[in-house]
Amino acid sequence: MRHLLTLFDLEPAEFDAIFAITRDLKSKYENGLREPILPGRVLAMLFEKPSLRTRVSFETAILQLGGGSLFLGDDVGFGKRESIEDFGRVLGQYVDVIVSRTWQHERLVAFAGHCSCSVINGLSDVAHPCQALADLFTVREHFSGIRDATIAWVGDGNNMARSLAIGCAKMGMRFVGAMPEGYQLAEPYLERIRREVPGAAVEITTDPVEAVRGADALYTDVWASMGQEEEREQRMQDLAAYQVNGALMAEAPERAIFMHCMPAHRGQEVTAEVIDGPQSVIFQQAANRMHVQKGVLAWLLGSSL
Repeated sequence: MRHLLTLFDLEPAEFDAIFAITRDLKSKYENGLREPILPGRVLAMLFEKPSLRTRVSFETAILQLGGGSLFLGDDVGFGKRESIEDFGRVLGQYVDVIVSRTWQHERLVAFAGHCSCSVINGLSDVAHPCQALADLFTVREHFSGIRDATIAWVGDGNNMARSLAIGCAKMGMRFVGAMPEGYQLAEPYLERIRREVPGAAVEITTDPVEAVRGADALYTDVWASMGQEEEREQRMQDLAAYQVNGALMAEAPERAIFMHCMPAHRGQEVTAEVIDGPQSVIFQQAANRMHVQKGVLAWLLGSSL
């Protein structure tokens, strides 16, 4: 049984396989065809966190592929009314695939271990693989297939930064993270990337300007994510020098694009002039969530196009 809990779960060739399906389905969509290649398949969305992009893009994706979806919120009692093991054994018999958006990655791993269907991580404290896949697809799409693009991450080394770092390594891209001390990717995580992808180009610095010089894409995320509200003021101070603004964009090549997984806090991690500027592709990224997740669903469920 294949799960997608982090991008460590995919081999380099599997990125290409998912993106090939994505390109095919997106091309058909843009030409008015919504091919129902997954008729009767049911997607369960088990969400502990609020969501706009993840929920709507997955619901829309499975519907356009000919299947259906069930949104499971707090009312189903995940982790409360019965054990995670029992919950997984029951739910896995009813549906074909589950997307879980959860607080604790460890609980997601335990849950997936007892499901008889595929489980996709829709966001956890450790990883956001579907967003990273959409981002990497967007970079490939924008730069017409350049395989050795450089993504410069500016800000907190959070779940998105971790996902992009491993995704870049597996796809032969370069990842440069500009992160202050105390907010950098943990050394054991970096060691695992280097162990699984020998020669991976993953670099960490504390200097945003150094990171963005030569970059094809500048990427940032909110400084205080869900569950970090009590740390907000401290984070605002610690990350203030890592704002993506016009001056930082000017240090990057003219070809560079700006990326953000959204929601964005204008005036904090990024300024409005960058979000709304000509180099911004954040809404293309958001649109590609649906297209790439179609590719993931078709790939996981074994559909042949």
